[in-house]
Amino acid sequence: MSGHSHDHDDPDYSVLPSDPALRVKSLETLLVNKGLVDPAALDAFIDSFQNDIGPKNGARVVAKAWCDAAYRERLLADATSAIAELGFSGIQGEHMAAVENTDDVHNMVVCTLCSCYPWPVLGIPPTWYKSFEYRSRAVVDPRGVLAEFGVELPEGTSVQVWDSTAEIRYLVIPKRPEDTESLSESQLAELVTRDSMIGTGVISPPGDSNDD
Repeated sequence: MSGHSHDHDDPDYSVLPSDPALRVKSLETLLVNKGLVDPAALDAFIDSFQNDIGPKNGARVVAKAWCDAAYRERLLADATSAIAELGFSGIQGEHMAAVENTDDVHNMVVCTLCSCYPWPVLGIPPTWYKSFEYRSRAVVDPRGVLAEFGVELPEGTSVQVWDSTAEIRYLVIPKRPEDTESLSESQLAELVTRDSMIGTGVISPPGDSNDD
């Protein structure tokens, strides 16, 4: 193969920091400085995938589980396959488990080592999910953390904390709110929030807006 010339210097990737997050930030800075990436467009894309595109996929999974008992059973038995039925799979979603909130148990997800997160159904993890404070406190004081998110659980409801890893990631199936029997599956999906599928939020009945 013949050689080719460049009219610019290639970045020296060997000088980038070893931490993955810092490496990504450094690469982003290099691309922005070279005019190859519009930072405003990049921010808009990340915001959309974090708060809109990704969570809407998970909301469809939850709504179908609420409406279809057979699908719910498949989801609880083999979440990876059941989620793939709806077309959601890929990197960060290869090994999924679904856990269901009930009157007795409220589930909450954390990744204590880094920020493992089910991208195909929830998008990009929020900043707080990756923070050391959340990763450390969610395990030792889950009720305190939930209270800071505005979630107050009855005393009889226990909190089960699930630690995501590279081998398995979790999706919380939140409790279906009351007075939603007349809603269609698509209407129910509109009620499901990102935080409720992490376990740091609950779903309010239609007309209320207590969850992000």
